[in-house]
Amino acid sequence: MTKELWINLPVKNLKNSMNFFTRIGFKFNTDSPGHNDTMSPMIIGAKNIVVMLIEEKVFTVNNCVPVSDTSKGSEVLLSFDAESREEVDEMAKKVVAAGGKMFSDPAEVQGWMYGCGFSDPDGHRWNMLYMDMSKMNG
Repeated sequence: MTKELWINLPVKNLKNSMNFFTRIGFKFNTDSPGHNDTMSPMIIGAKNIVVMLIEEKVFTVNNCVPVSDTSKGSEVLLSFDAESREEVDEMAKKVVAAGGKMFSDPAEVQGWMYGCGFSDPDGHRWNMLYMDMSKMNG
C-alpha cells in the first residue's frame, strides 16, 4: 500500500529554483540521498510533503515525454495553506522580491478564504490560502 507521496517537478536550473524557493521560505533536505546536482527534495508543511525539483534533462528521461510548456498551460495548481491573511500578504511580497510572478494578487475568495497565486521561475503555478473555517458556511 502507498505510504508516501512526493511530487516531481521539472526545473530548468536547480540552483536558481532552490534559491527562489529558499527566499520565499521553503526548505530543502540537502542531506537526503535524493539530493545531487540535478535534483533536490523540497520539504513542505508539517506532514513533510516532498516536492522533488528535478532538472528538465533528467525529468524528461525518467518521464519519457517532453516537459509541458508552462507559458501555454498548466497541468496542476500546487496549493498550500497559510495561518493568517497577513502570511498570505507577506508571501506575495516575498514571491515578487524573489523573482516570481503573481497571477492572482492577495484577495478574499468565496467569503471564507483569502489567498494569492504565483508562478515560480519555471512557470509552475502555486496557490497559498488562508481558510477561516468559522466563515465557511456563513
